[in-house]
Amino acid sequence: MTLLTKSPVIMSKALWLAPLTAAMLMLASCSSPSAPEESAVTDDAATTETPMSVKIATESSYKPFSYTDADGKLIGYEVELVDALCAQMKADCELISQDWDGLIPGLNAQKFDAIIAGMSITPERKEVVEFTDPYFHTGIILIGKKGDNITVADLSGQPVASQRSTVAAQYLQDEHPKSDIKLYDTQDNAYLDLTSGRVRAMMSDKVTGIDWLKTDAGKDYEVKGEEISTDEDAMGIAFRKGDPLVGKFNTALAELKANGTYDQITGSYFGTSSTAAAKKASAADSVKEVVIVDSKADANAVIASEEKTE
Repeated sequence: MTLLTKSPVIMSKALWLAPLTAAMLMLASCSSPSAPEESAVTDDAATTETPMSVKIATESSYKPFSYTDADGKLIGYEVELVDALCAQMKADCELISQDWDGLIPGLNAQKFDAIIAGMSITPERKEVVEFTDPYFHTGIILIGKKGDNITVADLSGQPVASQRSTVAAQYLQDEHPKSDIKLYDTQDNAYLDLTSGRVRAMMSDKVTGIDWLKTDAGKDYEVKGEEISTDEDAMGIAFRKGDPLVGKFNTALAELKANGTYDQITGSYFGTSSTAAAKKASAADSVKEVVIVDSKADANAVIASEEKTE
């Protein structure tokens, strides 16, 4: 009888394949339970929404809309409105200060996502940016020294100040081109030249102008004549054209108006006797100063009456 023996080659292959097969079986058994864990991680990621981030630019010298306190912190009506809008959208918003002349160029250069800076909705601006629905309306006033008989009708040849690229400045250029128009980069610099006597009068947004008249610097000045109303007195938040954020902010603004938050914020800064929210804001102990923006009210009389009650 002939005994069959295994070839050394076959033996070596068997020895080599055995551990490889065992390793593959172990790998397969280990990888199988991990699939549900990966699925769970994916499901958690899908249900966790990252807050929308929005960088918003404002001008920090346009009291009471947006300005800085003694510590350099941005405060004012628009700052509070932005906080409320972003909370309503559950968005992560950052508010930064930017020079007025650099607002629209900076927006279109994608340095920030939006502008809220008392910016009126004008046809010229609508050609380069897109606005939300208006969040505020205001008119224009002429400010001059008490005792000076200058009026809007007497501006020809007179040095008149205004902030550059504003509705007030545009009104001067369109309606009073023969006046000696002096344009400034900020409202504050225009006030400085008015009080120093370099200009005789100043054309200003009504709200910011009246706010200044109530300061020590403005106590010797007054509104000359009646408020000037234009078709461009509505303020909106500006975005790049076609930005879907416009719709999101419009929705949030409408919701704030519906739930009373908008009236509460606006009334605390610009309360009028025509709204319940304004009466409540005027009576609140936390509101130290309320600016009247009712177009029918005499601005100088309002300021005088407030000074008597202080």
